Amino acid sequence: MKLIECPRDAMQGLHEFIETDTKAAYINKLLKVGFDSIDFGSFVSPKAIPQLKDTAEVLEKLDLSSTSTKLLAIVANIRGIQEAVKHEPISYLGYPFSVSETFQQRNTNSSITGSLNTVEELVNLCSKTNKTGVVYLSMGFGNPYGDEWSNEIVEQLTSELFERGVKILSLSDTIGVSTPEKINYLFPHLVNQFPDIEFGVHLHSTPTSWKEKIEAAYMSGCKRFDAALGGFGGCPMAADDLTGNIATENLISYLQIQGEDLNLDMEAWLDAIDFQERFLSKFFK
Repeated sequence: MKLIECPRDAMQGLHEFIETDTKAAYINKLLKVGFDSIDFGSFVSPKAIPQLKDTAEVLEKLDLSSTSTKLLAIVANIRGIQEAVKHEPISYLGYPFSVSETFQQRNTNSSITGSLNTVEELVNLCSKTNKTGVVYLSMGFGNPYGDEWSNEIVEQLTSELFERGVKILSLSDTIGVSTPEKINYLFPHLVNQFPDIEFGVHLHSTPTSWKEKIEAAYMSGCKRFDAALGGFGGCPMAADDLTGNIATENLISYLQIQGEDLNLDMEAWLDAIDFQERFLSKFFK
């Protein structure tokens, strides 16, 4: 079972800038918990996501000396990929590839066709620098823009990504429109069609719908889950009113009830929760 903690996703929509030292201190707390990887920052235009303009500075302040947790950074174009691969401590580069043409343009200023070329370059540069590309199939369960969506379109784009060398693909419910029925069909169907891809889910939800989504993914055989402590965050490029991430504490509780041995340091986890509550409290007064 692989749990990916996403503080980057939780912080990016906050308008007030979080100090670099605070970001680093928080991520250092999370590094002690034992997650498979941490989505810690992004190499994108500071005009697009001002909150993450200090990702390189945060990286310099992280203590990786006593953790097995790997770092993941988001990139949105070839320039971002070229910058990210310079940093040896980063293991994964994540790229948001959308089923929606409208959202692909809105999120990365690129067409779907152009983004396929970017993915190809991502895989190529990762292979040269001992890193791994992770593609997020955003709007993977539908979109609000009226762009065509179907299981067949998702399958075809997955095939295109696989042909370009993608080995890890996360089905992303960017605006929270997935349902248990969609997950129950699409996830195992893709796993069966593409056994050489490691599939995961990056689900967004309202506070009342998280469990049915996680349960559908888990019962469909998912072993890779993204989540964010407190359920904060979402995609600021997708909507003004953010639909939150799945809360990590809910995900952990669910998986423990299922008997999964997550091998997490729960004392360190409680310490991270306390730290987050203190530094985020001013944003939610």
